[in-house]
Amino acid sequence: MSNRVLTGLECLVRDQWATLRGLRVGLVTHPAAIDAAFRSTVDLFREVPGVQLAALFGPEHGFFGQEQDLVPANFSPRSWGKGTGLPHYSLYGETVESLRPNDEQLRGLDALVIDLQDIGSRYYTFQATMLYCMEAAARRKLLTVILDRPNPLGGEVVEGPMLQPGYDSFVGPHPIPTRHGLTMGELAHLYRSERGMSGDLRVIPCEGWRRSMSFDQTGLPWVLPSPNMPALETAFVYPGQCLLEGTNLSEGRGTTRPFEFCGAPWIDPHMLTARLREENLPGVALRPLWFRPTFQKFAGQSCGGVQLHVTDRDAFRPVRTGLCILAALRELCAPHFDWRREPYEFVSDRLAIDLLFGSPRERLALEAGESPQAIALQWEPDEGTFLKRRQCWLLYS
Repeated sequence: MSNRVLTGLECLVRDQWATLRGLRVGLVTHPAAIDAAFRSTVDLFREVPGVQLAALFGPEHGFFGQEQDLVPANFSPRSWGKGTGLPHYSLYGETVESLRPNDEQLRGLDALVIDLQDIGSRYYTFQATMLYCMEAAARRKLLTVILDRPNPLGGEVVEGPMLQPGYDSFVGPHPIPTRHGLTMGELAHLYRSERGMSGDLRVIPCEGWRRSMSFDQTGLPWVLPSPNMPALETAFVYPGQCLLEGTNLSEGRGTTRPFEFCGAPWIDPHMLTARLREENLPGVALRPLWFRPTFQKFAGQSCGGVQLHVTDRDAFRPVRTGLCILAALRELCAPHFDWRREPYEFVSDRLAIDLLFGSPRERLALEAGESPQAIALQWEPDEGTFLKRRQCWLLYS
C-alpha cells in the first residue's frame, strides 16, 4: 500500500534518527515492534551509526514474547543480545518491584526509548510498563522517547468503567476507562500531565493514521504482541472477555481462539447461547461450542461455552458484551461459578475482578442481581467525561 500508515519507528528512521543522535539508549520493546518489512526495532537500532544501543528491556511475556500471562519473564540473551555485551533486563519478574527499571539498570543511559504495540485496553499491561518507565526515566532525568503505533481498535470509541482510587495496579495504573481509544503516545502525554511528571518526553507520532482506522486499514503487518493475542479479531473482543480472568471460568487460554472462546465443563453451550441471544447484543453473533484447553484453566477437559464472532466492529461494544456474559454465567452456573481468589498481578488484598473493573462496584451489583444494562448506565457519565478530558492530548484526527 503506497498510502499505508508509518509507525513512529519508521518516522524516526526516515528522519535519520535525529531525536537520538549521539545518545546512549535503553530500548523497551518486544517482537511486535517491527517496520513494514518485518525488521525489528532492535535490529534497526543496532544498524544505525551515531546512536549507541546500550541496554534492552522486555515487558510482560518477555523480550521474545514467549511467556504466558502471570509468568515471570527471565531475560536469556539467546538471540539479539548474544555476543553484543548488551545488558538485558526483564520488566516482569517475581516481584512488584521488577515491573519498574531501577537506577542501576538505567545508569549511564541518556534516553529510554519505548516501542510496544498496545491493544487499546486499560488492563493490557504494556501501557502500564510505559508509565512505570516514564516515571523511572524522569527520576533519573533521562529523555523518554515513545515510538507511537496505531491503536488496533481505532481511536473513536471509549467504553467501560473508570478506574477508581485504591484500585490501581499493573492492570490499571491510572484512572482511565477500560477501552480508552488512545495510542501509547497519547497516553504518555496524558499520564505525564495528570501525574505531574517532570523530565523530557518526546513522542514520535505515526503518519497517516486516523482515529476511524482499525489495524487492518493501516497496511501494517500484524505480529502477535503476546501469546494469547494471535489476531486482530482477538483484540476486538479482549476488552470485555479479559474480565473472565477474574472468575473460575475459562477465557479460552489454551485454545487457538483465546478470548473468543469462553466457558467451563459444567456449562450447557446451547442454554448459554440462547440466554445471551435474549440480550440482542449489537455487532456480535454468538455460537455454541465445545472446546478443550491444552493448558491453564480446565486443561484437557471438554468445556461448553460460546464463541464470539464480531459482525460489526462499529456497533460492537466489547465491555458491555463481557458484562452480559458475566451476568449470564453467574445466573446459569450458580453452584459452580466463583470469582478468582488467588493473588493476581502482584495483588493479594483485592479480588482480580475488582482490579479489572477498576472497583468493586460492578461485582457487588452483579451479586445483588442488578441487570447488565443498569450497571452499564453508570458508566456513561465517566465515558463522556473522559472523551472531553483526553481531547487536549489527541495527536490524530
